[in-house]
Amino acid sequence: MGRGNVNLEALNKVADAMVQPGKGILAADESTGTIAKRFDGIGVENTEENRRDYRELMFRAKDAMTYVSGVILYDETIWQKAKDGTPLVKLIADAGSIPGIKVDEGTRPLNGARGDLVTTGLDGLPKRLEAYYKQGARFAKWRAVIDPTGGRPSYAGLVANAHALARYANLCQEFDIVPIVEPEVLMDGDNDIDQTYAVTEWVLKETFQQLYYLNVALEGIVLKPNMIVPGKKAAKQASVDEVAQMTIKCLKACVPAAVPGIAYLSGGQTDELATAHLSRMNEIGGFPWQMTFSYGRALQAAPQKAWSGKDDNVGAAQAAFLHRAQMNGLASQGKWNEVLERQHAA
Repeated sequence: MGRGNVNLEALNKVADAMVQPGKGILAADESTGTIAKRFDGIGVENTEENRRDYRELMFRAKDAMTYVSGVILYDETIWQKAKDGTPLVKLIADAGSIPGIKVDEGTRPLNGARGDLVTTGLDGLPKRLEAYYKQGARFAKWRAVIDPTGGRPSYAGLVANAHALARYANLCQEFDIVPIVEPEVLMDGDNDIDQTYAVTEWVLKETFQQLYYLNVALEGIVLKPNMIVPGKKAAKQASVDEVAQMTIKCLKACVPAAVPGIAYLSGGQTDELATAHLSRMNEIGGFPWQMTFSYGRALQAAPQKAWSGKDDNVGAAQAAFLHRAQMNGLASQGKWNEVLERQHAA
């Protein structure tokens, strides 16, 4: 038993498996409202059956799943069964991947702060974690949202989010579930890369301070941060090399070496850019953690478009999923390049 009566050996084994070289995490945990937007874009009705069919095609894509260490699921999905009656969590496990679960319940404004949002979902979490573990989940995810637009977040907003992340992580470890700790500094605004760096540094330092206060064993977590990229509306964008160098610098200044790995969110980057940034960081190296991906849109946009709700397109969708999973698997080892991207896409 580890720190605070936590089964650290079991947690560390799962965390290491989640960030093993050549593999990364598929974020398939879109809420019903979020996946409605994705389905609207491809002309698919947002029904439970369609959501099930879409996710089933990914989990049955055995070639693509060889590059997927774990899958983050939404509450609806973790209880669903495939068309033939097989639980979806069994499909994931049979593909050699680890089932995980999103446990936060979205955000709400923090009264009196600078318009900051705080993530909710701690009430009743112990009971939910117990049920999710029985259903096969071995890791969980909780996302805090930090908006750097117009300056730094309020201190109240930052501390509230960091403390909630630490409370969640503490509870997960109590139930033998590895917490993915996700403090996301958004890239939707006009913040330049230096502003992103400053806010991310502050967020990460406060998050790890709260994890320490809440007795969270760092060897049994996975960090899911944003990369240090300028906002989409920033006048000056950044090169792949600049993003990679700045991200490594920021994380080395803030993240203890005890953390097994870092699985980056794509944060709305284009598929290929998210892959390029990850690969360049691993090519540079010189850091103590495994660095891999935990992508949603950057893995799924292409297969969603290829599928478009038609059974006849399942093969094409699985091929598109394989391509992106394979490219990101290479990126997690610093081995991706544009030539390979084009060769495999052909």
